[in-house]
Parts: sequence; C-alpha cells; structure tokens
Amino acid sequence: MSRRVLVTGASRGIGAAIARELAAAGFQITLNYRSGEAEAQAVAASIESAGGAAQLLGFDVSDRAATEAALLDDIEKNGAFWGIVSNAGVVADAPLAGMPPEDWDRVIRTNLDGFYNVLSPLLMPLVRLRDGGRIVAISSVSALAGTRGQANYAASKAGIIAATRSVSKELAKRKITANAVAPGFIATDMVADLDEAEMASGVPLGRVGKPEEVAATVAFLFTDGAAYITGQTIAVDGGLT
Repeated sequence: MSRRVLVTGASRGIGAAIARELAAAGFQITLNYRSGEAEAQAVAASIESAGGAAQLLGFDVSDRAATEAALLDDIEKNGAFWGIVSNAGVVADAPLAGMPPEDWDRVIRTNLDGFYNVLSPLLMPLVRLRDGGRIVAISSVSALAGTRGQANYAASKAGIIAATRSVSKELAKRKITANAVAPGFIATDMVADLDEAEMASGVPLGRVGKPEEVAATVAFLFTDGAAYITGQTIAVDGGLT
C-alpha cells in the first residue's frame, strides 16, 4: 500500500498540480475540495489515467467541525495520512483602511484557521504511524514582503509560516518534517484578472511562474533526499524576494 497524502484545495491551480505531481511519485492522493467537485473529479481522472491512485474528500477547511468529522471518518475507513499539503486558500483584496471586516475574517478563517482545522485531527494519527511523515503548507511571498491591498492575505500566510516552524520542532523527534512553500506570481485563477506582463516586469526572471514549478518543489520535500529539511520556507518566486 502506498503512503496516503491529503492535498487541500486540490480541485484546480497549484493544489491540482501538487496532487498530480505527488501521484506521479507514487503516493495515494486524497483530493480535498470545497465546491469544485466536478473539477476535483477531473483531477482524479487525470491521475488515474496516468496510473496513479486518487480519491475525493469534500469539506470546507474553514468549518472546523465539518473538517474534523470528514477527516476522522476518512482515517477510520482508510488509515492515517503520511503526508499533508495545506494548500486551500482564498483572497479578498482591499486596502486595510477600506477592508470590510467580513473580508478580513473570511481570509483568516480559511487560510490560517484552515491550517489548524486540517492538521489538528491528523497529527496524532500521523505520529502513531511511526513512519516519519511530511507536512507542507502553502504560504505566499506576500507573507515575506507584503503586498498592497493584501493585509489580510499576508497576515494569514505569515501566520502559516510561523505555525509551520513551531510544528516542525514539535514533530522532529518523530522524523516528521514540516515546511512552508511561498509562491510568487503563479499563473492560476487567483491572478487571472491581473496583467501578466505587468506582474512579470517586477520578477527578476522576467516571467510568471507555473503551478507545476510549485508542485515540483513540494514533491521534492516529500522525497527521502529532503528528510533533513524542516522548519524552512522556500520561495518559488523567480527571485522576487
């Protein structure tokens, strides 16, 4: 039986690319989605057509009770997850002076609270596997450098970095690593409304990144060769930071 890996927010973009990359590396992937069931099914189908294994698990990471119930039920049926990729996230951009409180709350609940809501029920089953393990949290260069109009998003993603560092120290004796990956401008739906040439103009490498390039970094952190890397944040941003 191959090791099980949960990827949250896996129905599209970076999450879908990560799911495909880890499936190609031989992991059994559980694709989490909130509302994009059809998109998640398409990702699962692409994994299976390439010879991999995938299943779907729908829940909203911002809903603590629903997340816990879905994950504990899945573990009871299928066993603990050896790997966790906390990727699900949302944006709601506005200058802080004019940011509606509900936009602040929604981003924090999904991005930062979602990190806790997913990891909390999964960590002890992972520890009890006694087989090491991998945790990767998807942060953002906004957490490292700040971005105009993204105080809520930057705060949530910076919190993920700090939490991941703490988790890495808590789990190190169990040979479980925990790292963050901070993408820059990546060609996904999240930046679809922005001018690509304008984004690329501020990137030293002169282009926007691909979801597959973030996925390759995550997949490396799941290899045996990355077993001595923990508590780190790796920027995948073309030199932006």
